[in-house]
Amino acid sequence: MPTTTKTFLITGVSRGLGHGLAHACLEAGHHVLGLGRQSAAGLQDLPGFQFARADVADHRACAVALESLLRERNKLDCVILNAGILGPIADMGDQPLDAMREVMEVNLWANKQLLDLLLARDTPITQIVAISSGASVNGNRGWGGYSLSKAALNMLVKLYASERADIHFSALAPGLVDTGMQEQIRTLPDDVPFLSVTKLKQVRGTDAMPDPATAGRSVLNAIERLPKLIESGSFADIRKAPLSD
Repeated sequence: MPTTTKTFLITGVSRGLGHGLAHACLEAGHHVLGLGRQSAAGLQDLPGFQFARADVADHRACAVALESLLRERNKLDCVILNAGILGPIADMGDQPLDAMREVMEVNLWANKQLLDLLLARDTPITQIVAISSGASVNGNRGWGGYSLSKAALNMLVKLYASERADIHFSALAPGLVDTGMQEQIRTLPDDVPFLSVTKLKQVRGTDAMPDPATAGRSVLNAIERLPKLIESGSFADIRKAPLSD
């Protein structure tokens, strides 16, 4: 058991990085309140795990789920806003506006709704981390709606941080993780004109792209260090200083 048992609220725990993060927290002896669209296989029978089913884009369902999860909690040590979608990989002119709106709805506005629901409660929160991406700053060709949504998410975090000095906010790029998003990328033809897609295909199955469980442990370690390393409201990439030091 850790010296201090913490309570984490994590979205998107059904699979991918959210599942890996939840498992890492439970492995460390912490409590996890998980939100997901589907059941969280492999987590639901573990001590310290509590689950509520909800699509983060469904405001009403999230309100009900949070009420269920937080009813008997007097504090949250860390909220990890992890749930997100990739959307199409294509040039800007080939990305339908409706598809981009959907990505923005899940990756940005759903997180605003969650934050508003959480911050309206009396439950004290120590730390809030939004899972961002290197795509939020590098502007690589093909990532259109996803890059826009994550760049906006970085700013959303910064704006909330300016209002709530009592909470440490951050946007964290977790590095490459072998999740369902990579499956989507793998289905793209090899001749697509997107250099980043080619690179992702090349590193899949190597140490440069760990599985969700391995990545979850590394990201959890980074999250626990963030309040001492960066100013509240900042963006950080796990692969770069100060987290890479």
